[in-house]
Amino acid sequence: MGQQQLLLIILGVLIVGLAVSVAIIMYNDYLITENRDDVQRDLVMITTKAQHYYYTPLSMAGGGNSFVGLTADASGIGKLISTEFSDNENGTYTIQTAGVQDIVIVQGKGKVMLPDGTFPLYYCRVRARKYLMQQIN
Repeated sequence: MGQQQLLLIILGVLIVGLAVSVAIIMYNDYLITENRDDVQRDLVMITTKAQHYYYTPLSMAGGGNSFVGLTADASGIGKLISTEFSDNENGTYTIQTAGVQDIVIVQGKGKVMLPDGTFPLYYCRVRARKYLMQQIN
């Protein structure tokens, strides 16, 4: 083989290697973005259930215009979602700060590792008529 043919083969291998590495990076970014979206979507659903709990009367196992019954343990989150859903393929969901009269804070932690070795983490501050979602990392 001539030098020109060897140079073209080496150049082709380099281009294919570069394309594969770029594709791997893009796929990892896609996985992270998809996991973040899934965790946010799950937190919005949990927020809706927490607000429903707030407005449900005490006589019907609700909060009676309070978040006080939503404790920061398994029984607290269990009043909103099933134990299977609190740890699903998207993430793990807990009540970060036990509910008080007008607010409860729910946490969602994703399951796809970020480049820095951590996982996507969100806090959602739930009030009777609104919520505020905060991305920690």
